Amino acid sequence: MTAQNYALELRQVRKRFGKAEIICGADLAVRNGERVAVIGPNGAGKSTLFHLISGRFAPSSGEIYLHGQRIDGKQPFEINRAGLSRSFQITNIFPKLSVFENLRCSVLWSMGWRYNFLHFLSGMREVNARTEELLTQLRLERRRDTLAANLTYAEQRALEIGITIGGGASVILLDEPTAGMSHSETGRFIELIRSVSEGRTLLTVEHDMGVVFGLADRIAVVVYGEVIAFDTPERVRADPRVQAAYLGSTP
Repeated sequence: MTAQNYALELRQVRKRFGKAEIICGADLAVRNGERVAVIGPNGAGKSTLFHLISGRFAPSSGEIYLHGQRIDGKQPFEINRAGLSRSFQITNIFPKLSVFENLRCSVLWSMGWRYNFLHFLSGMREVNARTEELLTQLRLERRRDTLAANLTYAEQRALEIGITIGGGASVILLDEPTAGMSHSETGRFIELIRSVSEGRTLLTVEHDMGVVFGLADRIAVVVYGEVIAFDTPERVRADPRVQAAYLGSTP
């Protein structure tokens, strides 16, 4: 498969903090439109890998490509403008703005308005229409005018995902999106993620194996900073290296 078929590609990526090497030559190639879950024990380097991809950290060595364009070492805002957006473990929203206003902030940029103070937001019909569509997609229509601070936890997570995709990103990174949710909330959230990621490339860090096996096309297993397996859920489940390193059995 050529590089043009990959939405995201990591080639021998390493990250050192002092003498400690946290990411040890990671290789990963994610296809366009694919949903990939990144799993591994605590401290395996999963969040560090996300920080490297999204530009929060620069790799010590190696290369990262987004749709064939090299992005390692670029600033987060540059990577975002190139088509990649991410959410975090801790919810990041504008608590004093309504749900609609939160979503409209992300839509404005994707539709080319940038920071233009010469236009009244109420008159931006295309922007407002797209925001209404996003509200419906997230199933937050009834909470349209509610302050984000007054949403339930699950609703806030849904809103954050809406902000993430509202900017028009083609590649989405979600960091533990279902953490802290009840079983019923998690089930509904999987369906929401599946719906809003349709036509996009999704990379998610997740500890809930039910979510992983129910959502991912392929699973990348990270152990001690290395990707030791990257395959379909069925093959990863049967891989003796994964059973030994992550699921707790012996090969």
